[in-house]
Amino acid sequence: MTRIGMLLAALVATAAGALAHAADKRYPLDSVKKIEVVEPSNRSVWENKDLLDCSDVVLTEDDVRYALRHIRRVTEKAFFSEKTERTGCSGGASVTFSNGKIIVIGVEPTGRINIFEADAKLEPTGAPESYYECGPCRTRKMILLQDAFDRADERRLKKLVAQGRVSSAEAELLLQKARSARKGP
Repeated sequence: MTRIGMLLAALVATAAGALAHAADKRYPLDSVKKIEVVEPSNRSVWENKDLLDCSDVVLTEDDVRYALRHIRRVTEKAFFSEKTERTGCSGGASVTFSNGKIIVIGVEPTGRINIFEADAKLEPTGAPESYYECGPCRTRKMILLQDAFDRADERRLKKLVAQGRVSSAEAELLLQKARSARKGP
């Protein structure tokens, strides 16, 4: 194969990959009429306060817009996989489009998103629920949540100091280490 042929093949593969990972066309951001955050912060039985306290996680209208722009559909099996990271925290919003369609969207800080179509009372319609993940949402939210993670680390380490499992000096070193690890190189 010639260099031009290989270049064309690479461009076609890249374009096909980009189309396969495009945001869901059923929910175009440019036709959003109204977004109402109905549940800014919710916790489930999965909440792990040592990792993140759900009261530190609040869904905003900007988060919903960002999610609609970047969501990538996944299978139900992938969404509920044991390998999928969960915090036990989520937020929910209703989104009304200019064509009258209403969806209810649940967003977790890990980028796990579920959507179902709803009627005016926000009750599910007959359409099946859809499952998504959003890597850019996760990155964006996790950057915004650095303080929340720091507070969770502090709570966890204070508990260990109170139990006598680590000293105050050792807890401080562990806290600095955790903060440095999250910030990366």
